[in-house]
Amino acid sequence: MSGHSKWATTKHKKAVIDARRGKMFAKLIKNIEVAARMGGGDVAGNPTLYDAIQKAKKSSVPNDNIDRAVKRGSGAEAGGAEYTTIMYEGYGPNGVAFLIECLTDNRNRAAMEVRTAMTRNGGSLADPGSVSYMFNRKGVVIVPTEQEGKHVDEDDVLEATLEAGAEEVNDLGESIEVVSEATDLVAVRTALQAAGIDYDSADASFLPSMQVELDRDGAGKVFRLVEALEDLDDVQNVFGNFDVSDEIMESLDA
Repeated sequence: MSGHSKWATTKHKKAVIDARRGKMFAKLIKNIEVAARMGGGDVAGNPTLYDAIQKAKKSSVPNDNIDRAVKRGSGAEAGGAEYTTIMYEGYGPNGVAFLIECLTDNRNRAAMEVRTAMTRNGGSLADPGSVSYMFNRKGVVIVPTEQEGKHVDEDDVLEATLEAGAEEVNDLGESIEVVSEATDLVAVRTALQAAGIDYDSADASFLPSMQVELDRDGAGKVFRLVEALEDLDDVQNVFGNFDVSDEIMESLDA
């Protein structure tokens, strides 16, 4: 799945740039609030909250902001909004299927903004169920290959995570991707920590069962749509079933 993998790496680099704009901060804070509301403010008993906090810390969100989000979500401090998770389905340029995960306190606004971003960038929303069958919910952990004075390779990661439920370990170059069932995500992340291996992110994700191969023109259009969607405050994640070769990615980066 080179396109997905390459995009995962690109997305990670993009996230670092986004963090500087503050947009990413707001999304990470929202994730923490919702995790605390769903499972309580105790990190030890709420693995979803633990992962949300880790992700925020790795993106340099200040600790004060994190603590306040936990308090708002768990009800220890007033002011938390009622967020709802909504999944939109649609098609982009070249027939690429998209799942768009939103976390919003205003359904109408989210629907309108997603629809506008789709139609302005060559896409359209589809009926529920018409796209989701092409994706499987999986746990995805991204591990950097260079860690505080040591190099981590595929074998190290495989050895640490195999018994915890890792199904696939993919070398992405600067990082390694571990795919598992979504229900094994916490076990895989915990196994890495026990082996002294750091990770960049641990998320429940939607991976496509079939992919659309894109040429340079198609890739440019699809990435423009993805960026327009990810720029929306209510959108937390965008999943697509496209594949882009390394050569095309490099020519687009240039």
